[in-house]
Amino acid sequence: MIAHVSRIPQSVQEAGVATPATAKPAEPEGELQSLISARPRSSNGQFVRVVRADDQKADPAALADELPGDRFLEREISWLQFNERVLQLAADQSVPLLERTRYLAIFASNLDEFFMVRVAGLKRRIATGLAVRSAAGLEPREVFDEISSVAHTLMATHARLFQDQVRPALVEEGITIVRWDALSAPEQEGLDQMFRDQIFPVLTPLAVDPAHPFPYISGLSLNLAVLLVNPKTSVEHFARVKVPRLLPRFVQIQSPDPSSAHPFGARFVALEDIIAAHLEQLFPGMRVSEHFTFRVTRNEDLEVEEDDVENLLAALEKELTRRRFGPPVRLEVADDMDDHVMDLLGRELGVEPGEVYRLPAPLDLTGLDVVADLERSELRFPAFVPRTHPDLAPVETSAASDILASIRVRDILLQHPYDSFSTSVQAFIEQAAADPRVLAIKQTLYRTSGDSPIVDALIDAAEAGKQVLAVVEIKARFDEQANIAWARQLEHAGVHVVYGVVGLKTHAKLSLVVRQEAEGLRRYCHVGTGNYNPKTARLYEDLGLLTCNPQVGEDLTRLFNQLSGWAPRSRFKRLLVAPRSVRWGLIDHIDAEIENEREGLGGYVGFKLNSIVDDQMIDALYRASQAGVKVDIWVRGICALRPGVEGLSKNIRVRSILGRFLEHSRMFIFGGAGEPIVFIGSADMMHRNLDRRVEALVRLIDPRHISDTKSLMDLGMSDETTSWHLGGDGRWTRHCNDADGNPLLELQSTLIENNAKRRLKALRTGISSRRS
Repeated sequence: MIAHVSRIPQSVQEAGVATPATAKPAEPEGELQSLISARPRSSNGQFVRVVRADDQKADPAALADELPGDRFLEREISWLQFNERVLQLAADQSVPLLERTRYLAIFASNLDEFFMVRVAGLKRRIATGLAVRSAAGLEPREVFDEISSVAHTLMATHARLFQDQVRPALVEEGITIVRWDALSAPEQEGLDQMFRDQIFPVLTPLAVDPAHPFPYISGLSLNLAVLLVNPKTSVEHFARVKVPRLLPRFVQIQSPDPSSAHPFGARFVALEDIIAAHLEQLFPGMRVSEHFTFRVTRNEDLEVEEDDVENLLAALEKELTRRRFGPPVRLEVADDMDDHVMDLLGRELGVEPGEVYRLPAPLDLTGLDVVADLERSELRFPAFVPRTHPDLAPVETSAASDILASIRVRDILLQHPYDSFSTSVQAFIEQAAADPRVLAIKQTLYRTSGDSPIVDALIDAAEAGKQVLAVVEIKARFDEQANIAWARQLEHAGVHVVYGVVGLKTHAKLSLVVRQEAEGLRRYCHVGTGNYNPKTARLYEDLGLLTCNPQVGEDLTRLFNQLSGWAPRSRFKRLLVAPRSVRWGLIDHIDAEIENEREGLGGYVGFKLNSIVDDQMIDALYRASQAGVKVDIWVRGICALRPGVEGLSKNIRVRSILGRFLEHSRMFIFGGAGEPIVFIGSADMMHRNLDRRVEALVRLIDPRHISDTKSLMDLGMSDETTSWHLGGDGRWTRHCNDADGNPLLELQSTLIENNAKRRLKALRTGISSRRS
């Protein structure tokens, strides 16, 4: 395990993975200097001194009058720090081996998206002259250079970690990725047949000469750069072969390794190695001199000006076609590539030297997912099966519980994946679709699964004659094509499909069911923090409220009317809705905590979220800290706030937790002078969420739910729980052992145990009540 503070295993140091620093660390050499010690600047760009906890105390009153210009951390570097934390999990030898392998794949996939969106956007703004100095005080080109420096270090560390630690550990367990030359003759013969039947027909070798211009290289495609020699003329030629993306990245060899003593061993060979061994079949009559792998990342963010298009769906479909031709932002090449081949690629692709990343083969370690999926339970996290929430079914049975009847009894607060999504939210929508008394269903869809039971239920409801409204966000990044297909399918079934409000993405997670009952119409609601996706609900930690409270039902009715029609001035009772009221609603509650603190009633603010960047929100938290309010920030990803700075943020703590589940829920807790106020919902504290999206937070009123969320926050922020701590200088330090070297609590394992105890208690209570 990566140890607490100064206990740094030699293996981690050798891997080059950033490790916890001591209280007053020296600047490390050869590690992530740009990342962990990004130099703060004031708003005018000058380097400034950071006020640290151990410096001479600043005057809080003076700081309250004018907050310092260096109070923000650079958001892009903060994101890279988040991905560095993923890499630290891959280096942690206490994590099961196949899970470490998966973390390597996650790191690579995260970085791909970062380059396609964040780096590409920054590069585009620089090129058009629209980029401005960042909130942290860096010029656009300085941000770009910092990203390049840190990304080079991280990618090199990632490759070394796989080659030097994870790959040898896999070999010890009988799991190997072998080169073609290491295969036996029978194995090669089997792959020869596979090549002829499955690979060769889909390959398209492309030569480069006066009659064949340099081919277009699609984004994230893995390619072979091939040098060919004409045996008659001895003239050298260049060709490119694209590795098919629809075939497995690593091909599992069916025959067992005769040299392995492990009964459950597995052997893989990279797809590009199979292709490389058969290149002469692609270029008959030519001699293959050399071949090298390379990979290009392009700008794949979409730009659609909604005000200028009559049909958003058609415009987006057209823009998706253009996405393949975005400009390059990164070129990954095998470290053995010849310089003249490298020069050719750089020149033809138009990439700068700083955008080239030389790495050891194999490139594109996102493909390690196929290795991580091996059925080797001893190398995985302990098996976990989500259970039905006790308020829905105190005893697990094969019969489906009546979701609507359970909601009529009490509000139900769900936490996925500990509470099953399929027997709660999914069942809620499916039962509503089948219920003859249900008159209407209204639903937002941001991301959903490929074979979505949610969409199927909406189609069934529409075909049964119910009024069904689906607010489909077809601009959900990287899910645009899938959501367009869902929109078409829903429209064909008679569902009323709308795309929300012009200029805003609909990110809120909402479902509304209207049912005819004896006493009149009743509205059943779900407000959540995560997408209506049964697959990701098994991997993402999210909260959701099921309720038939009239105020929430009225609020959701008004909000859906805004999304489908004209209702610009709607007022809400238990919802905060962006872009109008989330930011200022939360800031009003922060100001109330400041007032509580001044009146001696005590002030507290606790946020759990994915990212916090919004400057107005951060400044409000700084003001709260200066007034003495205790502030806890539990953030998974980006944090632009500097905690623990004397006179500015001394009362602010920032923690981050990563693990087998993606911490995805958002909750906002305020002390309320002894009567806590809690919201949950879809919004992170970022400009895009607060200004350019439709987001919704719902206030919890059930004392049980308020207590549960406060307990969750306390557990996540506890010094007894494994987490990363952010310092005022921008450094993240992992704390996973106590002062005696004993492991701290692991949050998600603890919640799994607590969930099992809660079900057992519910079972006992149910048995006792039936006996009485």
